[in-house]
Amino acid sequence: MTPAPLSHAGLDRVLLPFGASRLLPQEAYTSPEVLAWEEEHFFERSWVCAGTAEGLARPGDQKAIRVGRDGILLVRGDDGLLRGFYNVCRHRAHELLAPGACAQSPSIRCPYHGWTYDLDGSLRPSVRKSHDPGFDPTAEGLVPARVEVWHGWIFVNPSADAVPFPEWVGDLEAIARPYEAERLRLGAARSYEIAANWKLVCENYHECYHCPQIHPQLCRISPPDSGENLDRPGAWVGGSMDLVPAAATMSMDGHSDGIPLRGVSGDLLRKVHYYGLFPNLLLSFHPDYVMTHRMEPVAPGRTRIECQWLFPPEALEKPGFTPSYAVEFWDQTNGQDWKAVESVQRGIESRGYRPGTLTPREDAVYQFVTRIARGYLEGGIDATRPHAAPVP
Repeated sequence: MTPAPLSHAGLDRVLLPFGASRLLPQEAYTSPEVLAWEEEHFFERSWVCAGTAEGLARPGDQKAIRVGRDGILLVRGDDGLLRGFYNVCRHRAHELLAPGACAQSPSIRCPYHGWTYDLDGSLRPSVRKSHDPGFDPTAEGLVPARVEVWHGWIFVNPSADAVPFPEWVGDLEAIARPYEAERLRLGAARSYEIAANWKLVCENYHECYHCPQIHPQLCRISPPDSGENLDRPGAWVGGSMDLVPAAATMSMDGHSDGIPLRGVSGDLLRKVHYYGLFPNLLLSFHPDYVMTHRMEPVAPGRTRIECQWLFPPEALEKPGFTPSYAVEFWDQTNGQDWKAVESVQRGIESRGYRPGTLTPREDAVYQFVTRIARGYLEGGIDATRPHAAPVP
């Protein structure tokens, strides 16, 4: 595979043992050529989160998305399976559904010439009427795209050459299982577009060293030096933090207007988990809700972020329930983080930028940037390999 257009010497410094290592070179955050390489090697060749399966529950539900250079059509079949197809009609390559659009239909119909497909992607024989007598519709079905559904989130591998999804997610499966995100429902959503590179969003997410400086409301509910980060198999980074004894969840005063998730008990009721599943999904598991940030790089210094809050159906059905206790807290925290990472982006773009060092409280940042640096050198992410060096 082709390495990224970056200095190998700069990347070698990132891969030094923890304490001696440096952060990524400037071009990793500012170069259009590096971002184009990332879109091909980090996004198109990985399992990219395309959102939740909510809204794609009934046979005939359809949604068109874009992942890198490819359009993907997601379709719920008559057999209940969610399938993915490249959003390309086999006749003259017109998109079957406009990007971002949704549809509900017993078939897939191209709006250009009317070629029609069954929900399993096979071309309907009726198209033969407008073709040569020898035309065989069985050979002209839609091209399948590699799609997996994991705890209610849809993942797409456009290149079709990533490792099997269970290897990609690794030990995160066991961590996520008690939260049963597949049965949760969307309670609220916010969209942001910030002037910072997507990797800076991840780096900021993976440490709370900055929390006493910019998140006073968070530090009252969760001690910034609590918890631990994990280093286990899978294409992810992260760990947990503790709640203060009086808090039930992350909110302005620690109270919850919801109910504990039914699979969460014991120590999990006293913790909040933060994981970044490469390349674009940040997962925050709370005792009573799950929050996600799904990232989409727009430019080297610009990222679009979709934040969602998921709650159990029993909470949403409570009379007078509102998700505002969680949304207000994290919307304020997000705003503080976005202001910080935008400042970091401007600093990195300066001629005065020199890759910095990491403190012992930034071990998860080290795990993230070393994985990125190895990916740059090797042409993609290896979900099965340990990190570059042990973290004390």
